[in-house]
Amino acid sequence: MKRLSVTPKAMEVIQLLEEKFGKLMFYQAGGCCEGTQPQCFEEGGFYLRTGDVCIGEIKEYKFWIDKDLFEYWKYSHFELDVTNGFGPGGFSLETPFGKTFKVNYRLFTDEEINTLPDVIRWE
Repeated sequence: MKRLSVTPKAMEVIQLLEEKFGKLMFYQAGGCCEGTQPQCFEEGGFYLRTGDVCIGEIKEYKFWIDKDLFEYWKYSHFELDVTNGFGPGGFSLETPFGKTFKVNYRLFTDEEINTLPDVIRWE
């Protein structure tokens, strides 16, 4: 069982961004000006904080989340999706294309929780 998946629509946008910007990374903060919206950056374009958690990869691009947000959502599956429009903040690479990444959540079953892989924490 993986903690992260991606919809076909989001994958199309990721491929567009990859062609334009090269290697990517994702980060979902726990609040502030961008709320809890997932953000896409050029790889290394966002500085991680100690304890932030990588919950998986889309292609080979890591998806990091705020350490406190992880504690709140650690029993949830994240599905990266995309919608038309502009999200709060506007720092993410898809914003100029009139797109906004979002996450659909669902709780893991007890059986799924027992098969989850360990996460990577930034040190």
